[in-house]
Amino acid sequence: MTEFILPDIGEGIVECELLEWLVKEGDVITEDQPVAEVMTDKATVQIPAMYSGVVKTLHYKEGDIAKVHEPLFAMDVDGTANQDFNDNNAVTDSVDEHESAAALETENSSKVEPFILPDIGEGIVECEIVKWCISAGDTVEEDQVVVEVMTDKAVVEIPAKFSGKVTKLFYQEGEIAKVHTPLFEQEIAGVASTNSNQTTTTSVNETKQSNSVSPQLNKQGGLFEAPVEISGKVLASPAVRRIARENNIDLSQVSGSGKKGRVLKHDLDSFINQQQSAVSDNRANHQSATNAKYTNADKASDEIQNTQQTQAENGTFKTVVLKGMRAAMAKQMVASTSTIPHFTVSDELCMDSLIDLRLRLKSDFADKGLKLSFMPFFIKSLSLALTEFEEINAQFDDESNTLKVFANHNIGLAVDSKVGLLVPNIKSVQNKSLLEVTQELNRIIDAAREGKLSSADLKGGTISISNIGALGGTIATPVINKPEVAIVALGKTQRLPRFNESGEVYASNIMTINWSGDHRVIDGATMVRFNNLWMSYLSSPEKMLVHLK
Repeated sequence: MTEFILPDIGEGIVECELLEWLVKEGDVITEDQPVAEVMTDKATVQIPAMYSGVVKTLHYKEGDIAKVHEPLFAMDVDGTANQDFNDNNAVTDSVDEHESAAALETENSSKVEPFILPDIGEGIVECEIVKWCISAGDTVEEDQVVVEVMTDKAVVEIPAKFSGKVTKLFYQEGEIAKVHTPLFEQEIAGVASTNSNQTTTTSVNETKQSNSVSPQLNKQGGLFEAPVEISGKVLASPAVRRIARENNIDLSQVSGSGKKGRVLKHDLDSFINQQQSAVSDNRANHQSATNAKYTNADKASDEIQNTQQTQAENGTFKTVVLKGMRAAMAKQMVASTSTIPHFTVSDELCMDSLIDLRLRLKSDFADKGLKLSFMPFFIKSLSLALTEFEEINAQFDDESNTLKVFANHNIGLAVDSKVGLLVPNIKSVQNKSLLEVTQELNRIIDAAREGKLSSADLKGGTISISNIGALGGTIATPVINKPEVAIVALGKTQRLPRFNESGEVYASNIMTINWSGDHRVIDGATMVRFNNLWMSYLSSPEKMLVHLK
C-alpha cells in the first residue's frame, strides 16, 4: 500500500480545506485523474493522482483541513505502474552510471541544451516575451538576466541557469511562451556531450514516454506536447474554465496543447476566434447568396456601397487584444463593480498647514537623498486614522460572507506604470516613521515605473490611495480594489477663494477628497467620521505628533 502525499499547492500554503472527494474507497483511478478538490486562501485546486491504482483509504472527510506534505489517501499502485516505475529507475540508474563515466572521459567537451522556462508564479502557465536581453550568438554567465516576461501579475526577469553560448531563441518579442517549454537553446561548456549517450538516453525516453504523444516542433522551433485525447474531466485552470463558462463553450471540444492535453488560455482564445471566423464566413456566404438574386445594377451598387463601408470601417477603428496587466486590470475592475455596492463620500481638505510643513522638511529629506512629496503624509495619517476605525482596514470574502480585519496597515498606491495600472502597497505602515514611509514609497514607485515590482509588493494590500491630482484630475469616484473595502482619490491642489469666520474672503489651497466604500461593510456615517479624523491630521499636521510612536 502506498500513501499519496499532498504536494505543494502554492507558495506559502501549508494547509487547505478538502472541498470534495472526486473518488471513493475502492475506486480504480488512473494517472493524472483528479481525485480531490481543495481550497486554499488563494484558490480552489484539483489534486491529480500520480499513479494508477486502487483507492484504499481516504484520510480526510469533506470540510476537514488537510496538511501539505502529509498523507491524503492510501492506494494500491497497480502492478504495471509499479513495474514501470521500478524498470525506469533501474534503467535510469544504469544511464546515470554510463553518463558519469562518459562525463569523466569528455570533461572538456560541451553540449547544446534547451533552457526550460521555469515556474514564474502560482497558477501561471504562460507569459508574454517583453524583451530579450540577449541575442543568438551571445555568451551569457550564470544568473545573468536573459529575458523579461510579463504575466497577468507582474513583469519578471528570467536569469540564466548556466554559463555558455546562446545558439537559438525560440520566441520573438511579443509572443506568448509556455511555462515548462524551451525558451532558448544554449551551448554549455565543460559538460559531457550527449552524443555518446544518445542510444541509452533514447531508450529511457522511449520507456517513459511509451504511452505519450511524440513531441512536435512549434513555429519557433521549440518542443511542445501535441494535444492528446483524455477521458473524463478536461484538464484546465480555474481561469480557463471561467472564460469557457462566460462564452458558453464545452471544454471537451477544445484541443489542449498543455501537458496531458491541458487546455491553456491561448487554446481557448484560438477556439473562440475560429468560432467567430466561422460565423463571419456563414454571414458572408448568406450575403453572397442573397446578392445573387439581385440584378447586375443592384449588385454593382451594393459592391460600391460595401467597399465604401469597409474602407470607412477600416479607417475608424482597430482591434487591440488586451494582454498581461491590462487584461488583469479589466477583469479586476469588472469583478469589483459587479459585486461591490459602491458609495461615495466627498470633502474638501485645506492644504495650507501641510504645504508649510513640507517646505520646512524638504531639505532634511534631501540630505538623505529622498524627495519628499505630500504622499508620505497622506499614507502615515491614514494609518493613524485606521487605528480607530479598524473595520475599514479589511477585506470582504464574498463566498463565506465574512470580513477579515487586519492588524497591519498595508496601504496601496495606484501607479500608472508602463505595463498598466498597478497597486503596490507599503507594508506595516503603523510601524514605520515618516522617513521610512518615504523611502519605501520612492522604491515601489521606481520599481513600478520600470515594470519590476515583485509579487510581494502587489500582494496583501488592505486599503488603497489613487492620486489623480498628480495627473491634473480634480474629482473622481474610484473603483475599490477588491477584496478591499475602501479607496480614496486625491484631487489636485487648487488655490480657491474661501470665507473666514468674519466673512472676509481669503485664498486657500484646497484639495478635493473622494472616498469609495463597500456598503456591505461600511455605512455613510462611519465613513464620514473616519474621513473627518483623517483630514484633521492633514489640516493640522501637528496633531499627528500626539499619536506617533
